[in-house]
Amino acid sequence: LTKFITGGPDGDLGSNEIRMGNERITAICDGRASLYDPAGIDRDELVRLATERLTLDKFNRSKLGANGFLVTVDEKNVKLPDGTVIADGRAFRDSFHFTAYTRADIFVPCGGRPAAVTLETVNQFLVDMPHASGEAMLKGLITVTSDKLKYKYIVEGANLFITQDARLALEACGVHLFKDSSANKGGVTSSSIEVFTGLALDDAAHKTLMCSEKGQPLPAFYRKMVDEISSRIEENARREFEVVWRDSQAGFLQGRKTLISDALSRKIVEIKEFIATSDLADDKQLFKHVIERYTPPTLLAQVGIDTLLTRVPHNYLCAIFQTSIASDFVYTAGMNANEFSFFQYMHNLYAQAAVKK
Repeated sequence: LTKFITGGPDGDLGSNEIRMGNERITAICDGRASLYDPAGIDRDELVRLATERLTLDKFNRSKLGANGFLVTVDEKNVKLPDGTVIADGRAFRDSFHFTAYTRADIFVPCGGRPAAVTLETVNQFLVDMPHASGEAMLKGLITVTSDKLKYKYIVEGANLFITQDARLALEACGVHLFKDSSANKGGVTSSSIEVFTGLALDDAAHKTLMCSEKGQPLPAFYRKMVDEISSRIEENARREFEVVWRDSQAGFLQGRKTLISDALSRKIVEIKEFIATSDLADDKQLFKHVIERYTPPTLLAQVGIDTLLTRVPHNYLCAIFQTSIASDFVYTAGMNANEFSFFQYMHNLYAQAAVKK
């Protein structure tokens, strides 16, 4: 598979996309340059930039293939291998995602300006269909075959790069698009557990277990936490994908993954608000079980559940309790679940908590 990325190796999203993905990256742009190689951009060189968090203008041009190019934002009148002359490197970067050079199987926006793709410009994501408008795409008034799609899959790493109506227009034409609210929840998961860990450990333990001097290896505790948080993110992503994909294939909300993602988020919030107004958290054994299940095993072994419950502010624990139950219920029972489904889910959860007692 080929992949195009916006957002470079110096950023959190771009660097991870480069290092963790295994597709052939043919085009990428960031704040400093636009980079293209139809044979696949040299992976080792991209990984070097991502590891050192360097911008694309630091790419070693000797690593480019015969038909590849690097155009920085400061360059003028650059002649590309195919003979095209780029008058202004910055303007070229700003519209790089609309050029023929960025066609790929997968597009992952990991950076860029909000609303970089709107209903007025989304037709440029179709190949050789200049007269197809975004409105016509959105209303399903044109027939688009797969060979006319610039990208078959779009997975939004960055927020708001594509506007909502443009997303729906692309889906109407057959693009599999996974919205930012589903695709980048990992950052929220990671940061929330980091805060939770900081609250659970005392200052001395946090310094010993979570910190290291410059040039020194990270503590084993820290490395285990990274692995456990990564596993949590992967599992949550799998469950989110399965709900979105299943409901899309079933034709829910016209099969639009964008709308299903929105509905999924609303459903989780609704259940969370319902739990917040209930007395479920008053059951100490249930509360303890949910928090224990949420806590990464390495942290739980270090602190212990009873100490953790006393150290972490109760309001923070309540938020974990509500969100954990709400998201697990929706992922388990689906978005069309009713009150009886929730009753069954809670019955099973109470039974699990009783076994732990």
